[in-house]
Amino acid sequence: MAWGIAIFFACIWLVVTLVPFVFMVMNSFRKQFDMLSQGVFHLPDPWYFQNYAEVMTHGFFGYFFRSVFVVAVSLVLMLMISAFAAYPLSRMKFRLRGITYAGIVAMMSVPMHVTLIPIFKMTTNMGLYDSLQALIGPYVTFALPMSVFILTAFMTTIPKEIEESAEIDGCNKFRNFFSIILPLSKSGLSTLAIYNGVSMWNEFAFANTLLQTASNKTLPLALGQFKGEHSLDIPIILSVLVLSVLPMIVLFIIFQDKLVKGMMAGAVKG
Repeated sequence: MAWGIAIFFACIWLVVTLVPFVFMVMNSFRKQFDMLSQGVFHLPDPWYFQNYAEVMTHGFFGYFFRSVFVVAVSLVLMLMISAFAAYPLSRMKFRLRGITYAGIVAMMSVPMHVTLIPIFKMTTNMGLYDSLQALIGPYVTFALPMSVFILTAFMTTIPKEIEESAEIDGCNKFRNFFSIILPLSKSGLSTLAIYNGVSMWNEFAFANTLLQTASNKTLPLALGQFKGEHSLDIPIILSVLVLSVLPMIVLFIIFQDKLVKGMMAGAVKG
C-alpha cells in the first residue's frame, strides 16, 4: 500500500516536471506558424532545425562560454573554501567551534537578494561593475554557508581511525587533509558542485544588475536578448532554453549517484 502511494505521487511529479520539458523540446523544432496552427503538443512535421542554427549564429556561444567561466571559477573557489572550513569544524575541537558553526548555519537563512543593492554599490566602488568578476564574489559568498554545512556533515562520517593511523605513520594535519579527507569527500564535493552549479548557471537577478553590455552578459540574460529580437518567435526562445538546460541535465545524469550519496550523508549527520 505504501509503495503504491509512493509510486502514484512519483508519477504525478514526473508528469508535472516532464510535460513542460516535452513542450519546450517539441516546439523548439517547429516554426511559429506550425505551432499555432497545429497545436503545441503536436509532433513537429517537418522537424525544423533552423531555430537552433539561428540561435547559434546570433551570439549564443558567447553567452554560453561566459557562463561557463563564471560558474567554473566560482565553483572552484567555493569548493576550496568550503573544504578548508569544513575540515576543522568536523575533525577538530577548538574554542568557539560551536559558535562558528552556528553562525554559518544562521547565514543560510539570509536571502541572497536582500544584499543586491549593497553589492551593487560595492562593485561600483571597486570598479568591477559590468565585468564577469562582479558575479564571482556574490556567487561564492552565498553558496558557502550551505556548502560548509553539507561538507561538514559529510566529513563527520569519515572514520577518525583512518586519520589516526596516518598520523601514527607520520602524516600531519595538512597532509591528512589532502591525502585522505579530500579524496574520501568526492561524493560530498560533487553534490556541492551540482547543487550550486545549477543555481549559479540559472542565476538572473545579480547578473541582470551587475552586467550591462551585451559582450559581458551571461546565459540567463541571453533569453532577454533573444526575446527582444524575436518578441513573437516562441520557438526561437524555446531553442535557447533547451540549449541552456542541456548541460545541467547531462551533468546531473553523470553525477547523480554522487549527488544522492552526498545529500544522504548531510541528512543523516546534519
